[in-house]
Amino acid sequence: MSELRQIPGIERWTVVAVQALHPFYMNRTGAIVASWMTSLDRELAIEDNRAYVRAIVEQFPPPRQLVFLGFSQGVAMAYRAAAGSQATGVIALGGDVPPELFDAPLQLPPVLIGRGTREEWYTADKLENDVKRLSEVTEVSTCIYDGGHEWTGEFREAAGRFLSA
Repeated sequence: MSELRQIPGIERWTVVAVQALHPFYMNRTGAIVASWMTSLDRELAIEDNRAYVRAIVEQFPPPRQLVFLGFSQGVAMAYRAAAGSQATGVIALGGDVPPELFDAPLQLPPVLIGRGTREEWYTADKLENDVKRLSEVTEVSTCIYDGGHEWTGEFREAAGRFLSA
Protein backbone atom coordinates (compact mmCIF):
# COMPACT_ATOMS: atom_id res chain seq x y z
CA MET A 1 0.00 0.00 0.00
CA SER A 2 2.88 2.36 0.74
CA GLU A 3 4.16 1.90 -2.83
CA LEU A 4 0.71 2.64 -4.27
CA ARG A 5 0.43 5.84 -2.26
CA GLN A 6 3.59 7.15 -3.94
CA ILE A 7 2.14 7.02 -7.48
CA PRO A 8 1.63 10.58 -8.77
CA GLY A 9 -2.08 11.45 -8.93
CA ILE A 10 -3.14 8.45 -6.85
CA GLU A 11 -5.06 10.74 -4.48
CA ARG A 12 -7.79 10.94 -7.16
CA TRP A 13 -8.34 7.18 -6.89
CA THR A 14 -9.81 4.87 -4.27
CA VAL A 15 -6.94 2.52 -3.53
CA VAL A 16 -7.53 -0.98 -2.21
CA ALA A 17 -4.79 -3.53 -1.63
CA VAL A 18 -6.18 -7.05 -1.82
CA GLN A 19 -4.06 -9.35 0.31
CA ALA A 20 -3.22 -12.72 -1.21
CA LEU A 21 -5.71 -15.32 -0.09
CA HIS A 22 -3.35 -17.87 1.51
CA PRO A 23 -1.32 -16.65 4.53
CA PHE A 24 1.53 -18.68 6.00
CA TYR A 25 4.52 -18.33 8.35
CA MET A 26 8.02 -17.88 6.95
CA ASN A 27 10.11 -20.73 8.37
CA ARG A 28 13.17 -18.75 9.43
CA THR A 29 11.63 -15.51 10.60
CA GLY A 30 8.12 -16.47 11.65
CA ALA A 31 6.81 -13.47 9.71
CA ILE A 32 3.34 -13.87 8.28
CA VAL A 33 3.26 -13.53 4.50
CA ALA A 34 0.76 -14.61 1.88
CA SER A 35 0.64 -16.33 -1.47
CA TRP A 36 -2.01 -16.43 -4.16
CA MET A 37 -1.59 -20.16 -4.73
CA THR A 38 0.63 -23.17 -5.10
CA SER A 39 0.51 -25.80 -7.82
CA LEU A 40 -1.78 -28.00 -5.66
CA ASP A 41 -5.34 -27.86 -7.04
CA ARG A 42 -4.25 -24.93 -9.20
CA GLU A 43 -7.42 -24.66 -11.31
CA LEU A 44 -9.62 -24.58 -8.21
CA ALA A 45 -7.37 -22.01 -6.55
CA ILE A 46 -7.46 -19.75 -9.61
CA GLU A 47 -11.24 -19.60 -9.55
CA ASP A 48 -11.31 -19.18 -5.75
CA ASN A 49 -8.88 -16.28 -6.04
CA ARG A 50 -10.85 -14.62 -8.85
CA ALA A 51 -14.09 -14.94 -6.86
CA TYR A 52 -12.34 -13.48 -3.81
CA VAL A 53 -11.18 -10.43 -5.78
CA ARG A 54 -14.61 -10.02 -7.45
CA ALA A 55 -16.29 -10.01 -4.03
CA ILE A 56 -14.01 -7.21 -2.87
CA VAL A 57 -14.51 -5.15 -6.03
CA GLU A 58 -18.29 -5.50 -5.77
CA GLN A 59 -18.17 -3.64 -2.45
CA PHE A 60 -17.46 -0.44 -4.43
CA PRO A 61 -20.52 0.68 -6.39
CA PRO A 62 -20.38 1.73 -10.04
CA PRO A 63 -19.67 3.89 -11.87
CA ARG A 64 -16.01 3.27 -11.39
CA GLN A 65 -12.75 3.14 -13.27
CA LEU A 66 -11.13 -0.10 -12.21
CA VAL A 67 -7.41 -0.70 -12.66
CA PHE A 68 -5.74 -3.83 -11.33
CA LEU A 69 -2.11 -3.44 -10.32
CA GLY A 70 0.12 -6.36 -9.44
CA PHE A 71 3.74 -6.67 -8.36
CA SER A 72 5.75 -9.88 -8.70
CA GLN A 73 3.48 -12.87 -8.01
CA GLY A 74 0.52 -10.46 -7.78
CA VAL A 75 0.86 -9.64 -11.48
CA ALA A 76 -0.70 -12.95 -12.51
CA MET A 77 -3.65 -12.25 -10.23
CA ALA A 78 -4.04 -8.73 -11.62
CA TYR A 79 -4.28 -10.15 -15.15
CA ARG A 80 -6.67 -12.90 -14.03
CA ALA A 81 -8.91 -10.42 -12.22
CA ALA A 82 -8.99 -8.05 -15.20
CA ALA A 83 -9.60 -10.69 -17.87
CA GLY A 84 -13.19 -10.49 -19.03
CA SER A 85 -14.08 -7.89 -16.38
CA GLN A 86 -15.10 -4.25 -16.68
CA ALA A 87 -11.57 -3.16 -15.76
CA THR A 88 -10.16 -0.13 -17.55
CA GLY A 89 -6.51 -1.02 -17.07
CA VAL A 90 -3.83 -3.38 -15.79
CA ILE A 91 -0.50 -2.27 -14.35
CA ALA A 92 1.99 -5.13 -14.10
CA LEU A 93 5.37 -4.81 -12.41
CA GLY A 94 7.90 -7.62 -12.41
CA GLY A 95 5.66 -10.53 -13.39
CA ASP A 96 4.30 -12.26 -16.46
CA VAL A 97 0.90 -13.05 -17.93
CA PRO A 98 -0.31 -16.39 -16.58
CA PRO A 99 -0.21 -18.99 -19.37
CA GLU A 100 -3.82 -20.14 -19.01
CA LEU A 101 -5.07 -16.72 -20.14
CA PHE A 102 -3.69 -17.38 -23.62
CA ASP A 103 -5.51 -20.73 -23.85
CA ALA A 104 -8.84 -19.04 -24.58
CA PRO A 105 -9.93 -15.85 -26.33
CA LEU A 106 -8.53 -13.08 -24.18
CA GLN A 107 -10.26 -9.81 -23.35
CA LEU A 108 -8.09 -7.29 -21.48
CA PRO A 109 -8.07 -3.52 -21.05
CA PRO A 110 -4.93 -1.46 -21.82
CA VAL A 111 -1.83 -2.70 -20.00
CA LEU A 112 1.31 -1.04 -18.60
CA ILE A 113 4.18 -3.44 -17.96
CA GLY A 114 7.18 -2.48 -15.83
CA ARG A 115 10.52 -4.28 -15.82
CA GLY A 116 13.89 -3.41 -14.34
CA THR A 117 17.00 -3.82 -16.47
CA ARG A 118 18.50 -5.97 -13.70
CA GLU A 119 15.32 -7.99 -13.13
CA GLU A 120 16.13 -11.67 -12.58
CA TRP A 121 12.69 -13.32 -12.54
CA TYR A 122 10.74 -11.44 -15.19
CA THR A 123 13.29 -11.70 -17.96
CA ALA A 124 13.57 -9.61 -21.11
CA ASP A 125 12.41 -12.65 -23.11
CA LYS A 126 9.28 -13.01 -20.96
CA LEU A 127 8.54 -9.30 -21.39
CA GLU A 128 8.98 -9.54 -25.15
CA ASN A 129 6.68 -12.57 -25.33
CA ASP A 130 4.02 -10.89 -23.18
CA VAL A 131 4.10 -7.67 -25.21
CA LYS A 132 3.83 -9.61 -28.47
CA ARG A 133 0.86 -11.70 -27.32
CA LEU A 134 -0.94 -8.91 -25.44
CA SER A 135 -0.57 -6.54 -28.39
CA GLU A 136 -2.85 -8.87 -30.33
CA VAL A 137 -5.74 -8.14 -27.93
CA THR A 138 -5.11 -4.74 -26.31
CA GLU A 139 -2.93 -1.64 -26.12
CA VAL A 140 0.35 -2.32 -24.31
CA SER A 141 2.92 0.15 -23.04
CA THR A 142 6.12 -0.60 -21.17
CA CYS A 143 8.35 1.07 -18.63
CA ILE A 144 11.88 -0.30 -18.67
CA TYR A 145 13.81 1.26 -15.80
CA ASP A 146 17.25 1.05 -14.25
CA GLY A 147 16.70 -1.37 -11.39
CA GLY A 148 15.82 -4.88 -10.38
CA HIS A 149 12.74 -6.61 -8.99
CA GLU A 150 11.53 -3.47 -7.25
CA TRP A 151 9.41 -0.35 -7.36
CA THR A 152 11.22 2.75 -8.56
CA GLY A 153 10.35 6.40 -8.98
CA GLU A 154 10.52 5.99 -12.74
CA PHE A 155 7.94 3.20 -12.65
CA ARG A 156 5.69 5.17 -10.29
CA GLU A 157 5.80 8.10 -12.74
CA ALA A 158 4.84 5.81 -15.62
CA ALA A 159 2.00 4.34 -13.54
CA GLY A 160 0.77 7.85 -12.75
CA ARG A 161 0.73 8.78 -16.44
CA PHE A 162 -1.08 5.53 -17.27
CA LEU A 163 -3.75 6.25 -14.65
CA SER A 164 -4.24 9.84 -15.76
CA ALA A 165 -4.75 8.70 -19.38
